[in-house]
Amino acid sequence: MAEKPYTILVTGRENEGVALLKWAALAQGDTGAPFKFPRHTDRSVHVKGTFGVGGTCVIEGDLEVAPASYATLNDPQGNPLSFSAEKIESILENATNIRPRVSAGDGTTALDVYLLMSK
Repeated sequence: MAEKPYTILVTGRENEGVALLKWAALAQGDTGAPFKFPRHTDRSVHVKGTFGVGGTCVIEGDLEVAPASYATLNDPQGNPLSFSAEKIESILENATNIRPRVSAGDGTTALDVYLLMSK
């Protein structure tokens, strides 16, 4: 169980208003370090990799500064963002903090989570 950092893959003048983050190799019980940037209101998430037996990744958000109290975010149709297979979804809520959490899986679970945001 670890909190994994994210890497900023795309940002800058040539991609003004857009950012792409990646949390790499999340295993069962891992969470991603929360991304704290509510300015980007249009957000999509892509979960991919080896899910293993029962592997599930949820996308969580929070509106508090501290202490954080995370809840599962939803897609635009109101369905919880819970992934058990590769998929791309939009995020409905505009949370202050967003993070992935691998809530189930086995020793082979290794998931990459991408978060694309634009203004």
